[in-house]
Amino acid sequence: MNADELKTLQAPLKQQYRTQPNTALVTLKAQSRLGEGITCRVETGKALVEAGLHPATGGDGLSACSGDMLLQALVACAGVTLNAVATALGIDLRDATVSAEGDLDFRGTLAVDKSAPVGFRDIRLHFALDSDAPPEQIATLIKLTERYCVVYQTLVNPASFTINY
Repeated sequence: MNADELKTLQAPLKQQYRTQPNTALVTLKAQSRLGEGITCRVETGKALVEAGLHPATGGDGLSACSGDMLLQALVACAGVTLNAVATALGIDLRDATVSAEGDLDFRGTLAVDKSAPVGFRDIRLHFALDSDAPPEQIATLIKLTERYCVVYQTLVNPASFTINY
């Protein structure tokens, strides 16, 4: 897809959202059901994923770890956003890899140390790009990817949460 094709694809949506802002509000949903042992099954829309405990908390390593899934969602969103922004700006990327890593202290998750945080302490997102674009264009590409990546923005600016039961 090139920039013109992307603009043609998105133009009617952008116009609709300008004239009917309420149509731009979409509720995404996810659901899981408890599975065998200490697992749950998550329907992704494309496949069924069985999530379980990370080996650092007693898991066997055979099930997906939700912490890994969070990082995978981040690199997926950042990768798609990077590709869309590069296309829109006409920046040729011969290849690109987006990777993320995050540090966890499992003492918090296992209630070993109440002062240890539960969740990621630090997350690092890395872009490895193969392009002839000048450094200022690459900087703009990364800046816009950061700005428009839904998962990145949600992690950096946490959404409000409600829990119902």
